[in-house]
Amino acid sequence: MEEASRDYKLEDTALQIRKIGNSVGVILPKELLARLNLKEGDKFYPVEQPDGSLRLSPFNPKHARTMEIARQVMHEYRDTFAALAK
Repeated sequence: MEEASRDYKLEDTALQIRKIGNSVGVILPKELLARLNLKEGDKFYPVEQPDGSLRLSPFNPKHARTMEIARQVMHEYRDTFAALAK
């Protein structure tokens, strides 16, 4: 990790919503991008927390839940899948 990203203090950063074309957006400082290992074009997802706060995550929680269900089904019907694979 770069020296700048190690020294970066997230709590010292206030992000501001700005007009970008006909939309609004948030500009992330390059130090924060480096710390999160993000680059232009990467996606991350907002996840509302029970306390009302917001968590930004690099993975899609809906996809993670779908994969969890798929694993359960594959485990439950493993004999059927094995027979079909012959």
